[in-house]
Amino acid sequence: MASWKTFRTSLTVLRDAVYLHGIMRLPGSVPGFTDGMVFSRMGKTREGGARVRRQTNTGAQVATREETTLQPDRDVALLERVANVSAALRSEVAKRIIGQHHVVEGLLTALLANGHALLVGVPGLAKTLLVSTVADALDLNFSRIQFTPDLMPTDITGTEVIEEDRSTGHRVFRFVRGPIFANVVLADEINRTPPKTQAALLQAMQERAVTTAGETYDLTPPFFVLATQNPIEQEGTYPLPEAQLDRFMLELVIGYPNRLEEEEIAMRTTGEESPQLSPVVSAAELIELQHLVRRVPAPPSLVAFAVRLARFTRPGDEDAPALTRRYVSWGAGPRASQFLVLGAKARAAARGSALPTYEDVRAIAPAVLAHRLVLGFEAEADNRTTRDLIDELLDESRRWT
Repeated sequence: MASWKTFRTSLTVLRDAVYLHGIMRLPGSVPGFTDGMVFSRMGKTREGGARVRRQTNTGAQVATREETTLQPDRDVALLERVANVSAALRSEVAKRIIGQHHVVEGLLTALLANGHALLVGVPGLAKTLLVSTVADALDLNFSRIQFTPDLMPTDITGTEVIEEDRSTGHRVFRFVRGPIFANVVLADEINRTPPKTQAALLQAMQERAVTTAGETYDLTPPFFVLATQNPIEQEGTYPLPEAQLDRFMLELVIGYPNRLEEEEIAMRTTGEESPQLSPVVSAAELIELQHLVRRVPAPPSLVAFAVRLARFTRPGDEDAPALTRRYVSWGAGPRASQFLVLGAKARAAARGSALPTYEDVRAIAPAVLAHRLVLGFEAEADNRTTRDLIDELLDESRRWT
């Protein structure tokens, strides 16, 4: 049995090595690879087209080599820029936010992966301040929507108003854009508004567009919805439907600070000092970094690992463990597999690495999977939460690798 497992592991390593050899070069990863990362398989020129082999009598090979290295050289520089921007963003956020490092890392991952995030925590833990601080550290347009029971969909997307043309006397409709038309949208206490208003975000979050009165308006990229939610108050709230929860890439739980952090919070916030933040990245550059994250190669074994982890949350899957069959009613869908891989890529790029690892998938898994699982009665009776089950699945996943 042990020899078969060793043989299977060797095949996986060999398959990944062949795959990576065609995409990039990693120092020390496979014998014969040189130092430095080269995204050679992507083979795009600076103009973004495919490889061009110039059929000239002299210097054809030299010209081809120079053109195919233009994009890889650019990617190497961008990868270093991602790491620098990530470090700078953490530093700027730390000027206002004490602790909550895992939440900051989650928001950074969502930004690089072009995903949305849901922040869950009791009142007074600086959820709103954290989102506004991240927006201030980015050179992006910021909009805040305070969700209330009487909020209407048009209060979010915008509405048409009648205007009179003074020169002709004719009346025309003009679309007035709502607060959704921003780069970073803070949906504060999103569960305090009825489902029909919550649904106004569905198209914007998935398609990055808004349709009203038969017209579709594209949202200016990059576009993020960072929502907050209070988990302890149920009176006067409306739980988010599963379709909307599934559109959030991550659910980030904010806990209480430790004693030293709380002392630092009390010290800073009771004085006159108000730290000023400096933007660390522009909209155009952030979009470029997001495209780079997409180009980070994911080995087939890592993709298989992420898919297997997502499928293990589905009680109807033939390979689902007994834990899932007993406690889970509905598991995570294919979006979970996509976000596990994309989140692992973003985490790798944020530390300046061009190769995501199994640990990147495991690190992002609780935030990706927790809000996508629907537990059954037995889980409630045994006082089991989604994150408890995910932790056990992650422990079991260590035997897969």
